[in-house]
Amino acid sequence: MTIGRKLAGFVRLSLSYIVLVALAIAAIYPALWILLASFRPGKSLYSKTLIPEHFTLDHYKELFTSPVYMFGTWYANTLKIAVFSMLIGVVLTLLTSYALSRFRFKSRKTTMSTLLILGMFPGFMSMIAIYLLLKEFHLLDTHLALIIVYAAGAPLGGTLIAKGFLDTIPRSLDEAARIDGASNFGIFARIILPLSRPMITYMALTQFVGPWVDFIFAKLILRTKENWTVAVGMWDMVNTMQNSNFTLFAAGAVLISVPIMILFGFLQRLLVDGLTAGASKG
Repeated sequence: MTIGRKLAGFVRLSLSYIVLVALAIAAIYPALWILLASFRPGKSLYSKTLIPEHFTLDHYKELFTSPVYMFGTWYANTLKIAVFSMLIGVVLTLLTSYALSRFRFKSRKTTMSTLLILGMFPGFMSMIAIYLLLKEFHLLDTHLALIIVYAAGAPLGGTLIAKGFLDTIPRSLDEAARIDGASNFGIFARIILPLSRPMITYMALTQFVGPWVDFIFAKLILRTKENWTVAVGMWDMVNTMQNSNFTLFAAGAVLISVPIMILFGFLQRLLVDGLTAGASKG
């Protein structure tokens, strides 16, 4: 009986490791292929070996020196849009979630239900309406249009999650600060924000990644090549059979992942610091 249980446990453990190894290979192999393809000479998608016979940095140089692709301009455009969208979106989400968490007002439940329902619909369903609004305000082909839409849409996806986190912060802290004469904004700035660093970290990361990798809405709004984001520009690299430079595309994909990795590593450290600081305060 004991031997049978041990054998069953060994089989389950072996199957678990096999599944984990398969998932790891499925996740790592495409990223490794893109990385190695960016150093492979030529333009072909196909290669006999995973590791290139000869390594080259010509594709990375071409991205920033070619007058056709304007990768540096697209990269700067995307970084500007993502950073401003992240900052404004996080502020709007925090303010909205703070109001829903700490105040009791008429139509509060209706507001939360509306946010929940609107968050269920995919964003591209409203693209035509947003396009017409931006056209009326003469904001087409501008980065400001993307920043406004991305930042304004942040509370739809993050308010209820942030509210759930703010609900875990004891209200006794608010009451003690209010007795000391603190205003609502003072409580928000001096108490809520320091204790919400893990949630701010999560929202900042997600709000940055969304605009950074978005293609559909950016392609709809941006028309001139100088205003393109990096996603639209890289789509143009492989859009036609006459212009299918896949190794150059791979080099661009590697460079796109760099800010996300840096931001994730930096915010991961802040997340750990925030959690340990909250635990020490008890």
